[in-house]
Amino acid sequence: MSFGNQGARVWRKTGEKEMPKSLKSSVKYPQSVMVWGAMSAAGVGPLCFIKGRVNAASYQEILEHFMLPSAEKLYGDEDFVFQHDLAPAHSAKTTGKWFTDHGITVLNWPANSPDLNPIENLWDILRDARPNTLDELKAAIEASWASITPQQCHRLIASMPRRIEAVISAK
Repeated sequence: MSFGNQGARVWRKTGEKEMPKSLKSSVKYPQSVMVWGAMSAAGVGPLCFIKGRVNAASYQEILEHFMLPSAEKLYGDEDFVFQHDLAPAHSAKTTGKWFTDHGITVLNWPANSPDLNPIENLWDILRDARPNTLDELKAAIEASWASITPQQCHRLIASMPRRIEAVISAK
């Protein structure tokens, strides 16, 4: 129960003040981590935990060491179209050249468009974790990511035409 901005209130009997059931842990400064991952209708690829800021060079390293193995796992020899947003590291000329050099088609994504990338729905699953340490956070993210089924991914991919149509209808 909560009253205004006074925080949560706990009703307890005399003598229960220090009992574990009467205490609630809180995290004043929750841990955070930046993660890169890939998905297709066939499932998810391996995760990459990122340290520091992402620039064009570090993004291309992620593509080389994580996206290419993900593509191999999820597509084999089949062609695919890669989708990412217009973050500066993604839209850098050197990143465009990296994709061209690797023969990978990138989905043309218009500026100021709604983020309809299906992976955003998967990131929402991972945001629910509220561990106390960075190691606990990484473990929770990895466990959640590993629990994502190919069926969930396929449903998200299959929902794209309907979601795009809804955005167009809403102008």
